[in-house]
Amino acid sequence: MNVDDLQWQLSHLGGVLPRIVDEILERGGLEVLVEAAREREDWFCAVGAARGLCAVGDFGRAWTVMEPFAVSGWQPAVRAGADVLLRWNRVEQALDLAHPDRRGQGSCDAWRDYAEALVRAGRVDEAIGVLVPFLRDRRVLRGLVEMTEGQGCDERVLEVVTPIAEEFRRDPTQGSVGDLWEVLPAQARVLERSGRAEEAIRLLGTDVTARRYGPQNNIDFYAELLARHGRVEELRDLATGTQKSSAAGPYVKALENLGRAGEAEAYLRDLIAAKHPGRYENALMELLIRQGRFDDAIEAVKHTFDDLYDGNLLQAAMILLAEQGQHDKAIELTEGRSPEFLAENEAFWLRSNRWWLMGEAGRAREAIEEIEALPASEVDDRELTIAWLLAQDSRVEQAIARLRPLPGKRAATDLAELLIRQTRFTEAVAVIPDVAAQREEERRFWTDRTEQREMAPSDSGDEWGDPWTAPNTAHLE
Repeated sequence: MNVDDLQWQLSHLGGVLPRIVDEILERGGLEVLVEAAREREDWFCAVGAARGLCAVGDFGRAWTVMEPFAVSGWQPAVRAGADVLLRWNRVEQALDLAHPDRRGQGSCDAWRDYAEALVRAGRVDEAIGVLVPFLRDRRVLRGLVEMTEGQGCDERVLEVVTPIAEEFRRDPTQGSVGDLWEVLPAQARVLERSGRAEEAIRLLGTDVTARRYGPQNNIDFYAELLARHGRVEELRDLATGTQKSSAAGPYVKALENLGRAGEAEAYLRDLIAAKHPGRYENALMELLIRQGRFDDAIEAVKHTFDDLYDGNLLQAAMILLAEQGQHDKAIELTEGRSPEFLAENEAFWLRSNRWWLMGEAGRAREAIEEIEALPASEVDDRELTIAWLLAQDSRVEQAIARLRPLPGKRAATDLAELLIRQTRFTEAVAVIPDVAAQREEERRFWTDRTEQREMAPSDSGDEWGDPWTAPNTAHLE
């Protein structure tokens, strides 16, 4: 088992994508995942196979799938393997696998995973003791709070968390706790769930007033805490004071939940009128859309739709409308844009979003006609987009034929998704390049880019741009 390949799969979503694994599992292709985990050493297939086998109570086979990964010592696989063993009620074996000292692995993540295994084994106090030396790592602190919820040990958790919180309050700038701003909301969270919400509000409110934030602030948590306990007036004071940027969202939601959406709308319109940043326009649009007032939402933000830089809410409006089934309204927003905006944006994302919306709205044939009327060089991912639209138009075999000759992982993944719809699971996995092929594809990509940069004139600037600012066609994947 190649740990470097496993880490690459996790960090690059390599191998078979998790969403593809989920689709195979949901449609009954469990055995194909088991085979892919064994033959291809595909991490996400292994995780999916183990999950599916555990779901039907076949824990022995689930462990057979996961064991080769877990014994590699790679922490995500150790964690997943311990999970399978715990489900199988092999508690001591799970704890032995997860114990960092057994593998010479002393990272904070490893100890956090071991503690979580202890909690699941019913040894909560032991788990807390394991984590105490590592609580100045914010991930461990967060893990402690999460894994002990509902375990009846809140007072014990407060015993170990409170001294660190008090140390932070005394001097938030000192090196040993300077990055532990999260300890304040962590303490408040445990107090709240133990029935001491008033104490949590008082302590955290004092922290907010004293500006004890660390490198980030905890006002978001405080505002949500107030909202959960109906402290609307205190929340209003926060949302109309110097902390409005963090408190506005919880305040609006609290008013809305109380049936006072009109007050929430007036509050946001007042902020917008006072020339505050555009985030409040987005909040107003979201509020109005939640109320089903689609035309009012568009009217509130349409003045931003031709902005060339920050503050443009066109794409956000399109996505929110689509989520509410208002595809035709969203499509209308792609029309009538200024020439300046089209020159800057059309080739990058506007057209791809328009065609996605048309496909979702049952207008796939019209979208294909638009694409085919344009020069091929003007449409990024032309064949992929047309294939997706063909599938939306129930012409799946035509879409499959269009995708088969296309190179690269993305085309293969789109093809696999269509094959899965036809329950052709083995073929679906086979068309996706294995990890070695995907890593070679990535290496060639970066080699080519480096060579192109070296060949470019020195005074031309960075004409290749950022590889992650590609057209917004994620909805087509």
